[in-house]
Amino acid sequence: MKKIVCYGDSNTFGFNPKEGTRYDENTRWTSILQKELKGEYQVINEGMCDRTGFVDNPNGVLFSGSKHFPEFLSQYENIDILILWIGTNDLMYQYNISSETIAIGLENLIKLSQTKAQKIIIIPPVILHENILKGYFGDRFDKISIKKSEEARIIYEKLAQMYHCKFFNVNKFVKPSDIDGLHYDKNSHKIIAEKLTSLI
Repeated sequence: MKKIVCYGDSNTFGFNPKEGTRYDENTRWTSILQKELKGEYQVINEGMCDRTGFVDNPNGVLFSGSKHFPEFLSQYENIDILILWIGTNDLMYQYNISSETIAIGLENLIKLSQTKAQKIIIIPPVILHENILKGYFGDRFDKISIKKSEEARIIYEKLAQMYHCKFFNVNKFVKPSDIDGLHYDKNSHKIIAEKLTSLI
């Protein structure tokens, strides 16, 4: 069976903003995607809450995509489609990330992906809104984070084009929940899966 590997952070993991838990198998976009593809692919969820893509996370290697990703890829001989949705946590103000660091970091992940994956789908970070400042994660993001989330989308799209990857701008179809301004509700997970099914 063909493999789709989804590598990312809490929105790939399936974090439920209402309950603070993980959505079940019937609700996560990765699980819905598998059902929508009607057995043609095995969809593997490699999401991790709090995972960064380009900066060192103090929680360790598993949470630091730039360090964990090479180790992660080494377990695969071949991936038919790799969905890469990482970078939102890098926008936390504590990391003070620059556009250059985002670009270099994403480019490195894409190059690594191309050594194992036949096709790559790039998803940009969540476009943050003012409501995130009032939610549960308001102490981790600021107004500069919001601005950087918009800049990141442009960087992701340019690099996807440069390296002939598919670009899936999730922000066109769904917005994060008003509860925390960062994660998605059940209906949004369904929409994400349906739109990705069409793209695939």
